[in-house]
Amino acid sequence: MEILPIVLLLLGASVAAVIIFRRLNLPPVLGYLLVGALIGPHAFNLINKVSAAQHLAEFGVVFLMFSIGLEFSLPKLYAMKRIVFGLGALQVLLTVALTCAIVMVFGLGWQAGVALGGALAMSSTAVLTKLLTDRLELDSAHGREVMGVLLFQDIAVVPLLILIPSFSRPPEEMAVMVGIALLKAVVVLTVVLFLGQRLMRDWFLIVARGKSAELFMLNVLLITLGLAQLTELAGLSMALGAFVAGMLISETEYRHRVEEDIKPFRDVLMGLFFVTIGMLLDVSLVISNLPLVLAVLGALLLLKFALVAGLSRLFGASTATALRSGLWLCAGGEFGFVLLADIKSLHLAPSLALQAVLAALVLSMLLAPLIVQYSDRLVMRFAASEWMLRSMALTSIAAQTMSAEKHAVICGYGRNGQYLARFLAQEGISYVALDLDPERVREAAAAGENVVYGDSTRRETLVAAGVARASVMIVSFAETHAAEKVLAHVQELHPGLPVVVRTYDEKDFERLQSAGAAEVVPEALEASMTLASHALIHAGVPINRVLKGVRRTRLGRYRSLRGFFPGGSERADDVQEAEQPRMRSLLLAAGAWAIGRTLADTGITAQGVEVTAVRRRNIRALEPSAETRLQVDDVVVLLGPPAALAAAEAKLLQG
Repeated sequence: MEILPIVLLLLGASVAAVIIFRRLNLPPVLGYLLVGALIGPHAFNLINKVSAAQHLAEFGVVFLMFSIGLEFSLPKLYAMKRIVFGLGALQVLLTVALTCAIVMVFGLGWQAGVALGGALAMSSTAVLTKLLTDRLELDSAHGREVMGVLLFQDIAVVPLLILIPSFSRPPEEMAVMVGIALLKAVVVLTVVLFLGQRLMRDWFLIVARGKSAELFMLNVLLITLGLAQLTELAGLSMALGAFVAGMLISETEYRHRVEEDIKPFRDVLMGLFFVTIGMLLDVSLVISNLPLVLAVLGALLLLKFALVAGLSRLFGASTATALRSGLWLCAGGEFGFVLLADIKSLHLAPSLALQAVLAALVLSMLLAPLIVQYSDRLVMRFAASEWMLRSMALTSIAAQTMSAEKHAVICGYGRNGQYLARFLAQEGISYVALDLDPERVREAAAAGENVVYGDSTRRETLVAAGVARASVMIVSFAETHAAEKVLAHVQELHPGLPVVVRTYDEKDFERLQSAGAAEVVPEALEASMTLASHALIHAGVPINRVLKGVRRTRLGRYRSLRGFFPGGSERADDVQEAEQPRMRSLLLAAGAWAIGRTLADTGITAQGVEVTAVRRRNIRALEPSAETRLQVDDVVVLLGPPAALAAAEAKLLQG
């Protein structure tokens, strides 16, 4: 079969599978594996020679290892050394040791046990990192443990890729081969790292001066594949060379650009690699030996869960944190498939054992998001202390907000949250900030800030923070999925509460607004306006004209600001601060006088009050007309002087 038809078939099938799995909110890697299983020699036999596609797919592993090298950071390792080299190292070593013991009981050699143990020890960095980010748990206690263990697993792949090839040799040759391989690795790493860092920075400077994106990309490919070829010529794996290349570039200022440039190559080629792994899966053999596959799956999940949870407790974590870490890390990962490919090519294990492990890894990755989703319920069920700890945390939040009225609730106390808190404090507005980073909370609380540890995506946390009595809520983190959870709880607890949400750009504007956000603030827009302001001023444009231009842009984009900046008019300067226009959100509960009447019928506009928005069942009318008829549970956003607002509120509610 020619190479081009193979590539076209792989690409077409992969595109279809990724679309389907994205729609189902499942990891794309499972789609690639399914494609491989269907088109491979064990199913429809559309590609009967796996090796024809493997040559291209091998580069996927190369670029994956290169990406890991880019993430390799000595300061980061040092900061997490206890988790990485303590919890992470023990998890991998004990998983390998226990797998080896089980395999030897069934009559296989220890070489197969070590190789299979290495494959089963891995967890999915891509899947778990995304889940931690989506759930805002990267800075939580179990989030740090998960990231530390994943970091060691990624590092452990390098020595495993060096050791496993030697296992196919006779015992008398194996020790010599392992020694030579390790010596070569040490020599190559020493020479490249000590001599290559300065050379790499200087070389990239020369390339960057060319000011050509094409030249920069060619240079990245040259270095990655060149070092991969160098280590292969030295008798080591191509993946090791790619890893070293990533490490060298990670120490330069070009790291982030390289990471973005290489990502498309990595993702596409890794997809092809997983397709070739799927081709190895013999579905008929798996089905005929389903009890064995399920036994391996059960052993994998239970063994890794028990190991991680036990080790986490040994390292001083609470029972709840240990259980969460175990549940998050119990499934398999993509590096397991990388190691299984080596095991298959070297014939280290029988076909049935390989098929059982391969199928168990696929099933475990399918179950991983489901396990994570129900992890909290499982922990609450089996960790008796978790109820007490959570109750104490909620009590602490409630104690600090018990007397608060008309306060602001800040979700997230990162840089944006801290700047916001300062502005609120300057205006004398009380606030409570919720954050999941225990170190940040401790330091802020010690400095006298009203910050408490709490997950703002949980309903009970928002209740304890006094959302029902708050005047405004601000979601200061730019995570759309988490923001939607917060908005859903607010709609239930206090539908009239205005919520201001931060986002990176405007792509999620409609989505967040439909979820109930009073205002969505895109970072990209604000940054561009600030940049434009400075640029225009330095270009000689009068400052007053620049400020008016920014003011007009904001008025057009943020309806809630209208009235604060009345078209550059100086009239507001003559009005006392107490009479300055301000906003108020009013919920029309059942029985309110205005229900069933149009805005024109209410007559509130004649009293000097403007209706800037009407939020209705997740639908927001930015420009309500005089004919807009008000309904039960509408949130009417009013703008006007305090006295006029009070009169309008009384009229809308009581007539």
